[in-house]
Amino acid sequence: MDACGGRGGIAAVLAVLMAASQAQAQSMTPMRGEITSFTDDFAVRVSPYNPYPHRIQVEVRVYDEHFRPVAAKVSPGRIMLGSRASRPVVVVVKFDGAGQRRVRVCAESVPFPHEKTRIKAQICGRFIARRLR
Repeated sequence: MDACGGRGGIAAVLAVLMAASQAQAQSMTPMRGEITSFTDDFAVRVSPYNPYPHRIQVEVRVYDEHFRPVAAKVSPGRIMLGSRASRPVVVVVKFDGAGQRRVRVCAESVPFPHEKTRIKAQICGRFIARRLR
């Protein structure tokens, strides 16, 4: 018997490797950025992308650097993306008196209620904003 547990183990490893090579991942651009603003808030435009052959629903949410929710205006906040499609989303965040703010803008897939698979994917970009006075 080998380290993979015999022929069955080898077949299982090969199946996982083949599935991983065909796997596609949700994405978003840009994944990081620096913003300079002269006002009390700043804006980021991101574009979530659906690589799958079926449509998905995506929510865009904003968190701080420790993944705590941040109050932000997201337009549109929830979108439907067709197969291999992307769509721009604008996020506006207040500085709340700070001179600098770090946020994570995340595109989170929303599982359809009647589907067998209920996987929720999350892809996040990191952004740092500086307020010039």
